[in-house]
Amino acid sequence: MSDRFNTPWRVTSAAIYTTPTDSRVYGTLDIDVTDAKKFIDHKREEGIKLTMVHMTTAVLARAMAFDAPEMNCFIRRGAVVGRENLDVMVPVQVGGAAGVTPVIVRDAHARPVTDIADEIREKAARSRAGSEIKAAKNKYVLNGIPWPLRRPIFRILKWITVDMGIEITALGLSAHSFGSFVVSDIGSFGLNTGMTALMPAAKIPCVIVLGKIEEKPVVRNGEIVIRTVLPLTGTFDHRIVDGAQIGKLARGIKRAFRKPEWLDEVPEKELEDCIFEVREK
Repeated sequence: MSDRFNTPWRVTSAAIYTTPTDSRVYGTLDIDVTDAKKFIDHKREEGIKLTMVHMTTAVLARAMAFDAPEMNCFIRRGAVVGRENLDVMVPVQVGGAAGVTPVIVRDAHARPVTDIADEIREKAARSRAGSEIKAAKNKYVLNGIPWPLRRPIFRILKWITVDMGIEITALGLSAHSFGSFVVSDIGSFGLNTGMTALMPAAKIPCVIVLGKIEEKPVVRNGEIVIRTVLPLTGTFDHRIVDGAQIGKLARGIKRAFRKPEWLDEVPEKELEDCIFEVREK
């Protein structure tokens, strides 16, 4: 399986780039979410609480699963390894000492957006009550370690879990602890664009940031109309992702936002089918 993922570029880039400090590439995309906004408003009228973060989580998960499944990978000992599951990490504000904590949405590509919304709210509520996931609680462990030892200990833990593929159950750490990629919202703070960092410990190919949603004039069929626009900014690990994958991901994002009702259905296609197709190419 791993040999199918290791194209000549990926093997070379894994050797010439470090983890990920000089392998970052960025991309921005303005998405017309007028129909998605109407879908959210309709659901809220029915008493179902949806946000654009929930919608974007579902959109990105399906775009990666069905349009660019070769992105669902990470680097291990200089080789690209494909993940068998597609989980999404969504940072949520919990206040207090925790500040921000991750919520992991399992198999987000195969679930209705309403299920995703319910899970994010439920896990966020548990985190606010002090029940963060084990991996997130490790920040308190590192905080209690003297400064000169923090980075060496971090590197040892990453080497055990990511490079060697050994799960540390007591700490909730493995190569898959932080999901397949991250969706983060800065639009709620009034920001349009955010060139965020990748997380070395998470071993993810990208972080996608939602900016502030605004109504803007756009051209449709030769006429200027007002549409609701969501700016997305992506930070990508160039050892795994190049322009071809980003392009396929972008096409999947645009298609899903044009048909938001699809997000409330369970896809017929399975992730295993997509992985098999990648292997066959």
